Amino acid sequence: MGVSLYTTFSPSTSKGVSLTVARERGQLVFLEGLKSAVDVVFQAQKEPHPLQFLREANAGNLKPLFEFVREALKPVDSGEARWTYPVLLVDDISVLLSLGMGAVAVLDFIHYCRATVCWELKGNMVVLVHDGGDVEDEENNILLNGLSHQSHLILRAEGLATGFCRDVHGQLRILWRRPSQPTAQRDQSFTYQYKIQDKSVSFFAKGMSPAVL
Repeated sequence: MGVSLYTTFSPSTSKGVSLTVARERGQLVFLEGLKSAVDVVFQAQKEPHPLQFLREANAGNLKPLFEFVREALKPVDSGEARWTYPVLLVDDISVLLSLGMGAVAVLDFIHYCRATVCWELKGNMVVLVHDGGDVEDEENNILLNGLSHQSHLILRAEGLATGFCRDVHGQLRILWRRPSQPTAQRDQSFTYQYKIQDKSVSFFAKGMSPAVL
């Protein structure tokens, strides 16, 4: 699991975004979940840790993780704002369920993050969650449905129903909710197919793969 905060900036479209440079400039704050989990479990912690719940008998408190997010968003000094339209990335939130957290506690964490990042600072959140499809997992279903209900943009990456294809690796279903629009135009859905390349991903309409054409 990784938790990242970064402020928006305008990278060159030809060079992309360098996360290393962004971190050096203070535009990116990253919590590496795997390394942090090892530190919490096997090393003595003098101060509260964002993943402190791993050391607790009854895991259920994600307040330290939220405090990590809120502290990262505070101005550096002299009241000058540090973040301009921040983006919070959580990759992926399903891991918290695997570590013993309940879906309600995870949704509470997301709610407080949204209040800080989206409402107070006018930023955005991007959260990855796994959809087991026909797998009976009540907690994951609660989490998935709760996040879907709160989201304005839902992207579902999935394989092809027809199975493996050399030129089409999967499809992306997009649901775009626009509360400010009239009811008839509020929800729009799109489906694109994609092919993963060496350093990029190509998207195209269904049946419009360059290999087919």
